[in-house]
Amino acid sequence: MRYYAVFDTNVLISSLLTKQADTATAKVVDAIPDGVIIPLYNEEILNEYEEVLHRKKFSFSEKRITEVLRLIRQFGLAVNPSPTGEILADMDDLVFYEVVMEKREDDAYLITGNLRHFPRRDYIVTPAEMIDIIAGNSR
Repeated sequence: MRYYAVFDTNVLISSLLTKQADTATAKVVDAIPDGVIIPLYNEEILNEYEEVLHRKKFSFSEKRITEVLRLIRQFGLAVNPSPTGEILADMDDLVFYEVVMEKREDDAYLITGNLRHFPRRDYIVTPAEMIDIIAGNSR
């Protein structure tokens, strides 16, 4: 089965920071080239990924940044979201929410490490919850 998902930037950061391939953040990113997760994005999201992943405090190599962005572009789906009118605690996160809402008819998910930044919905999940969903375990 395939799942559409928007990756919050913090999930990509965590996947690049981890040294262990069996962490949930690494597994959800690894599910992209396998065709299990189809990333949803738009230019604003890609620009945020690019800017945040290049921050000096992370010290990610250009090669690793390029690879994760290539995965998202190559295997993902560009979405032009409609405004939802939703008010979030951090309005910078609104684009992630609006992109996922644009594909909710296809059961899209938003994968984040910051659940408190978004409304409580069953399709806004942590990386570990997304792994459980893929494995067929209900939440």
